[in-house]
Amino acid sequence: MVSKYDFWVLDLDGTLVDVQPDYVSGVFEEVGNRLDYRFTERQTKTIWHGLGGSRNERLAEWGVDVERFWETFHDVEDPQARAERTYLYDDADFVAELDTPVGLVTHCQQYLTDPVLDRLDIRDWFDTVVCCTEDIGWKPDPAPVEKAMGEMGVAHDGSGTADPRRAGVLAGDGPHDIGAAWNAGLDGIHVERHSPDRRGQCVLGDHRVESFSELREDPVDGD
Repeated sequence: MVSKYDFWVLDLDGTLVDVQPDYVSGVFEEVGNRLDYRFTERQTKTIWHGLGGSRNERLAEWGVDVERFWETFHDVEDPQARAERTYLYDDADFVAELDTPVGLVTHCQQYLTDPVLDRLDIRDWFDTVVCCTEDIGWKPDPAPVEKAMGEMGVAHDGSGTADPRRAGVLAGDGPHDIGAAWNAGLDGIHVERHSPDRRGQCVLGDHRVESFSELREDPVDGD
């Protein structure tokens, strides 16, 4: 499996790292206090992990002002506190073993991503780090993935499009990751950190694994 690909793109939150539940619940409690809305434990997990589809659609269904929620959420988040409560998944060191160009494409914003990479000492795992923004685009838009490919020097003729001579793959824990992979012309590996019952849907990819350790073994059948 590993030797099949000439370069890798990885998602960060929920794929390589996660955050201790007490930090997450504390953030949503404070956001709820400011919005005069009480988020249940289930709602908190749904929004934090992006379960059940679009976060904005879920918020709107609950009667929460989407724009105000995100403004408040970003105001409440403390980069250092979040970094201190962020941990690596046990299988994440798989990335450090890759002997190919490796890029990181995350929805986590730069001011939150940098402290996590530095505290966990994993910045040198990646040849480039792309944090999605309104200007760059959000997965499943291929633009941030294409930006990463361009910065890694694996895109076609200096453009952002996939080079047919190179086999690339994107691994992530959400459907937007697989969508971004396919839209950018890459294979997609879905890392199943949450069961389909909990997620509310089954995410299909070219491969689906419960742990990166499976990639060190026999090839995984496509889904």
